[in-house]
Amino acid sequence: MNEPKSGQNRFFDDMSRLMTNAMGVAQGAKDEAETAMKGWVDRWLADRNFVTREEFEAVREMAIKARTENAELRAMIDGLRASGVRNDPQG
Repeated sequence: MNEPKSGQNRFFDDMSRLMTNAMGVAQGAKDEAETAMKGWVDRWLADRNFVTREEFEAVREMAIKARTENAELRAMIDGLRASGVRNDPQG
């Protein structure tokens, strides 16, 4: 405890450098782990033949359009039935 001030300062400087280096190593390990995990997840998803977001959105838009057209056709059919028009090929 009777160390001169410069000795204490050097000790704390060394500890500070050590901790800074340790944090750098930990950050590097974290980055490597994240990269490895992302690669594994990407490969796993690719092996499962999941659709892409773009494919999903395209099919979703097609379904919305088909539902709208079905509703319009249903309204036309109901209107024709109400007016007495028959779908009789014999006339």
